[in-house]
Amino acid sequence: MDWHNVSDPAGPELDQLARRYHLHPLHIEDCRHRNQNAKIEEGEGYLFTVLKVMRLMPDGSLEAADLDLFFGADFVITVEEEQCPEIRGIIEQVQRGPNPANRPDQVYYRVIDHVVDSYLPILDHFDETIDSLEDEALDSARPETLSRIFETKRALILLRRVLVNTRDVAGHLQRSESPFIARDLWPFLRDVYDHVARNLDNVEMMRDLLSGALDVYLSSVANRTNQVMKVLTVMGTVALPAVVVSGIYGMNVKGLPGADSPYGMAVVISLIFGSTAILLYLLKRFGWF
Repeated sequence: MDWHNVSDPAGPELDQLARRYHLHPLHIEDCRHRNQNAKIEEGEGYLFTVLKVMRLMPDGSLEAADLDLFFGADFVITVEEEQCPEIRGIIEQVQRGPNPANRPDQVYYRVIDHVVDSYLPILDHFDETIDSLEDEALDSARPETLSRIFETKRALILLRRVLVNTRDVAGHLQRSESPFIARDLWPFLRDVYDHVARNLDNVEMMRDLLSGALDVYLSSVANRTNQVMKVLTVMGTVALPAVVVSGIYGMNVKGLPGADSPYGMAVVISLIFGSTAILLYLLKRFGWF
């Protein structure tokens, strides 16, 4: 069996392999035009598969890189996206595995299995992120929390799209009964499908949890606004007697009680404090504070 790993899709090596193994020009074009969806297509004497390897960036965002595979009866060709250490790590893991050059279908299966396993750390990362977002939304809802919620939601949408397409690839493999895949590998391909389906279920669950965190954030903001309005309302209500009394005695009219008395100021202050005390008592009885 021959295993060719192409690290530069734009280089002449891929053209030489295309002529040698009669690879379809459209499949070569897919290798050189990135951002393809995960898919599997049957060529003349081979299978062409596009897999998506997820890259978790330092800022917490998510990007997808392409890993293309040509798989025939006696050869495997892997085409890496340039400057993707995650893909390079997967290829090296498969190469270090047991008998990597023994059977092409085993190499093909192990590459797919390692790609699917690479999604697990990303799922764990988003699981922890959602837990922290739920705590932030409940304890200290800030605009930064809302921004992180929407960024995580966009990343989960990308991850879900990749997993849906990868599930279709795994489903096609376990239904097609390709002559290039030995029968003893069929249970392993079904296991890959189960892993992808379980990962997709986890993404759906995390999306629901994230929607719940958004609802908690909005409720926390609304409750905080209600508390502020309540405090302002109580303060304005408490200040109302003083405003009324001072407004009445501030009018330039005669005949106000105690206006001409030498104790007029004391009378006004007593009225202000007395009415305020009565109002505070009533508010306390009504349970406003």
